[in-house]
Amino acid sequence: MTEQEVLAIYEESGGLLRGHFLLASGLHSDIYLQSAKVLEDPHRAETLCRELARSFTGDQVQVVVAPAIGGILVAHEVARALGARALFAEREAGTMRLRRGFEISQGERCLVVEDVITTGGSTREVMRVVEEAGGVLVGVGALIDRSGGTAVFPVKKAALATITVPTYKPEDCPLCKNGTPAIKPGSRA
Repeated sequence: MTEQEVLAIYEESGGLLRGHFLLASGLHSDIYLQSAKVLEDPHRAETLCRELARSFTGDQVQVVVAPAIGGILVAHEVARALGARALFAEREAGTMRLRRGFEISQGERCLVVEDVITTGGSTREVMRVVEEAGGVLVGVGALIDRSGGTAVFPVKKAALATITVPTYKPEDCPLCKNGTPAIKPGSRA
């Protein structure tokens, strides 16, 4: 699957939005990737995540972990494709944690996945959760890397598409300066 095909799926499903958005990172952008619109179709979700899983087939992944909420479906479908377990981490008092009885055993080989990487902040938080639990981090995967490849990690990284989308600090945002209000379509409160 090519990057163009992946982006076409986002466009066709209404998952590529244009406007003025407040991202989970706190940055502003005129482009938002709403993966929930893409992943609402189980066939599309399976197809995209199976493609992402191919990058990690030789890595003996035992557990796929994602940040809630956007990465939950990605973790589930990638885990299914790899024959692994799927977990998600979520914030509790502002800190990413495993909850709901989820556990990672010492030495389990873990892959962290995300729907969209912007700065890599949420991904790094989940990586910390894996390492603190005693898991062995084997890679990071995302459907879309919107950092243009600038979000780097100390492990193997794969994304179905890598794009460069301008982001702005709120005080430097030209959309704010034009008086356009930012909307927050994402999941982080």
